[in-house]
Amino acid sequence: MPDLLDRWRAAATGAGATGPGLTDAADELVRRWREPHRHYHTIHHLRAVLDVIDRYAGLADRADLVRLAAWCHDAVYDPRAAGDANERDSAELAGRLLAGVGLPPAAVTEVRRLVLLTAGHAVAAGDTDGALLCDADLSVLAAPEPAYDRYAAAVRREYAHVPDADFRAGRARVLHGLLSLPTLFRLPEPQEHWEQAARKNLTRELTTLTAP
Repeated sequence: MPDLLDRWRAAATGAGATGPGLTDAADELVRRWREPHRHYHTIHHLRAVLDVIDRYAGLADRADLVRLAAWCHDAVYDPRAAGDANERDSAELAGRLLAGVGLPPAAVTEVRRLVLLTAGHAVAAGDTDGALLCDADLSVLAAPEPAYDRYAAAVRREYAHVPDADFRAGRARVLHGLLSLPTLFRLPEPQEHWEQAARKNLTRELTTLTAP
């Protein structure tokens, strides 16, 4: 955990945070990421997203803001919430925490914008920072089949309160939405290496969900 907190401090100070409270803000975020109802949206997911961002940080306009958005993007996660409520609440939390550690207002606004992009992963052309965050968030879709299946099973556990037929229908809508995107990954290298595998995984899961 100390290495993760070091990554938080480095991103926050690199983005211009000047006030005290960095440790308290990190503690709140870590506590949220470790909530017991989470099975996929955990610290492991946060680390995986940060690792992808670090790998492609040279392509970003402001990589530290993308890192801060990664920290905040699923910080509020309630599987019972409707629509994009989790993303909106996560953006609100980001605004409060980042303003509290002295991040400049324009940077806070940008992190909030990036967090909100993860609701639908629709990124405008030329939005390199948004592309990096969304590519990192969706990178699990291109995992080898056993890892992808563990991801899908973990998501199902997060929605254990939903009856199976309703879950299948809802999950199928999510997968259809992802498959309808012009491209799942926007940056050239992730698109080249991950797009085909991700679409194969999504199609395979969708076939299972919609089978009689």
